[in-house]
Amino acid sequence: MSASEDNKQRNREIAANEAERQAVSAVRVSSWAIGLTVIIGIIVVAIVWAWMTR
Repeated sequence: MSASEDNKQRNREIAANEAERQAVSAVRVSSWAIGLTVIIGIIVVAIVWAWMTR
């Protein structure tokens, strides 16, 4: 292989690794967003329930 081919292969591997890293990061952010939404939803339901049963 020539140096150019080696460099192209290296760049492909770097791009694949970066794509995987971004996918993992997106899943992590989505998990936090879902968890925060659930917690806020529980708080809102508790406040509304307390308001309705007073």
